[in-house]
Amino acid sequence: MANFNKVLLAGNLTRDPQLSHLPSNMAVVEFGMAINSKWRSHTGEMKEDTCFVELRAYGKQAETLNQYMTKGKALLVEGKLRYRSWDGKDGQKRSKLFVVVDTFQFLGGPPGSGAGNNRGGESYERTERPAVPARSSGGGSAAPMDEMPPIDETVPAGDDIPF
Repeated sequence: MANFNKVLLAGNLTRDPQLSHLPSNMAVVEFGMAINSKWRSHTGEMKEDTCFVELRAYGKQAETLNQYMTKGKALLVEGKLRYRSWDGKDGQKRSKLFVVVDTFQFLGGPPGSGAGNNRGGESYERTERPAVPARSSGGGSAAPMDEMPPIDETVPAGDDIPF
């Protein structure tokens, strides 16, 4: 059976991106998005739901997102789901499901247009691909994503992003 792991999201950032660096000095940015859904129930009543998703981007993408995105701005993201589990400092089993960004596109208009975002329509694709992190039991630095162990910094070389 074939496997397929692809996520496509359009929503608004729930907080400013948090930039950090791996020991190799590769940039990592973590941020959250809210994706709103509206529908009409069988009784005709309008319903609304919000899905909150955690995301990570690496390399030049991380730096670009950190530079241009802030809480509330709209973003289109394509990526892959990742699941991590580890033992917390308190001995409890922890886990997190998040999206690793492959490509993204700023949504909205240019600065000062009143459209609520900047650099509308520009898209970026990740060419640096981090390897799957090794699982560890606890430890790790105090990373922005709770107590998750550090990411394996081995990244295959890719083409440079042209910007």
